[in-house]
Amino acid sequence: MKKNDQDTSLFNNDIAQNKDLEVDKIKTTNVNILLNRVRLNQKRTLKKRIVFSIILVGLVSSLAIYFII
Repeated sequence: MKKNDQDTSLFNNDIAQNKDLEVDKIKTTNVNILLNRVRLNQKRTLKKRIVFSIILVGLVSSLAIYFII
């Protein structure tokens, strides 16, 4: 009878160890890294919009000057 009890306790320990391993395998990400990535993306889009606006204003003003002259 003791062998059966020991086997079940070993089996239960193995299950508990497997659950701990599964918890360790879960990937976690740092929130600060995600926030920095969002800030960098916002800066990039802002720079793109500024460059596009400058090119558009330059093109429109050059066309206006060409047609005036």
